[in-house]
Amino acid sequence: MIRHTILSRLTALVMALSIMAAAPAQAATTLLRDADMEYALRQLAAPILTAAGLSPQQVKIIVIDDGSLNAFVTDTRHIFLHSGLIMRLDSAEALQAVIAHEAAHIANGHIARRLGNLRAARTAAGIGMALAAAAAAAGANSQAAAAAAIGSQSSAMRLFMSHTRAEESAADISSVRFMMRAGVDPRGALEVQKLFRGQEALSVGRQDPYMRTHPMTRDRQRALEALVAGQKSPGRDATAQYWFKRAQGKLTAFKRAPSWTLRRLKDSGSQDIAHMREAVAWHRQSNLKKSLSAIDRAIALRPGDPYLLELKGQILLESRQFGAAVQVYQAAANRAPREPLILGGLGRSLLATGNHRQALKALEAARGRDFTDARVLRDLAVAYAKTGQPGMASVVTAERYALQGRLKDARLHAERAVATLPRGSAPWQRAQDVLSAAKQAK
Repeated sequence: MIRHTILSRLTALVMALSIMAAAPAQAATTLLRDADMEYALRQLAAPILTAAGLSPQQVKIIVIDDGSLNAFVTDTRHIFLHSGLIMRLDSAEALQAVIAHEAAHIANGHIARRLGNLRAARTAAGIGMALAAAAAAAGANSQAAAAAAIGSQSSAMRLFMSHTRAEESAADISSVRFMMRAGVDPRGALEVQKLFRGQEALSVGRQDPYMRTHPMTRDRQRALEALVAGQKSPGRDATAQYWFKRAQGKLTAFKRAPSWTLRRLKDSGSQDIAHMREAVAWHRQSNLKKSLSAIDRAIALRPGDPYLLELKGQILLESRQFGAAVQVYQAAANRAPREPLILGGLGRSLLATGNHRQALKALEAARGRDFTDARVLRDLAVAYAKTGQPGMASVVTAERYALQGRLKDARLHAERAVATLPRGSAPWQRAQDVLSAAKQAK
């Protein structure tokens, strides 16, 4: 499992608007990238996305390293899930209900509509601020002027939220329809609402319902109960439950204390997941012998599974067993040649052995499959530098800094790339794109 910290102003803005946080959104968001977990989430999301009329190949499920209970969308190609939400849910159907709700926002066209509503809300706030300034200039006292400004901000917020609450209710209705169409038990949506209802009760007396992005949970729960009532349950899908337990088990093994994981191996859902979780726990305690023993037992139960091999490669690489890591990562890549995170791991291990040209080949393949992986871009820059290609090292470094929101650094490296690369070439144009983005942002 790999953590990537990126700066996304659009994501931060929409996240802040979605949950109406009083504090400003954090500039940096940490993504948890793991090939095994992302594959499991794709298996859970595919039937839901198909039922929603969306392409499972085009919409990615991304996990954010955040212990709070939240999920959101910022565009039509990504659904973001907080790690805390995945760890707290009890069934595949509940997680699929969350995915169905966010998919409904995409399918129902809420993304573009929210941007329009945001512009309208900003206009209302701007008018109020102008009136407050005029009042102050006319001699009104400072408290009156401040009251006018605060009132305008509150009105603008309510204008935006009135649209958002309607969209959330519509997404609830659509999500149940998608789940039924996909053959998934819609009672999973009720499980999610019960979880949020428990959280809401902690501070419900201090909450302003007009300052919430979502309708009050009790209202949503009543509406969902009415939708689900009378629907014939399709029953629990054992395959979906397996992938849910595997994603959740991998996540908790890395996020919880190793002792917590070792005490709860019996709750893993299957023996191979239990061995996988045990391997992670021992690895985090730097016990290579026990970690390798556990992951080998998992692989013996699923010998063709590239994601278990990928975990073994990670354990070996992080334990500085570089040669062995290359062999295991290569075996994983042979079984999943289009998986960019596995290709990135192979390239990283080849770099560690000093095989820079082979590393470059693997890392270029990884970038070709996923150009937003900051760690691959970092390793690719090293591989280019080690093989005497400073211009290419500069362009991928510029792209990495741009991805992280460090646009001043991105511009510096892009300028170096433009000065070095052949004019008009594809890498030269990529550097120009970074310069253009940095200029627009400034």
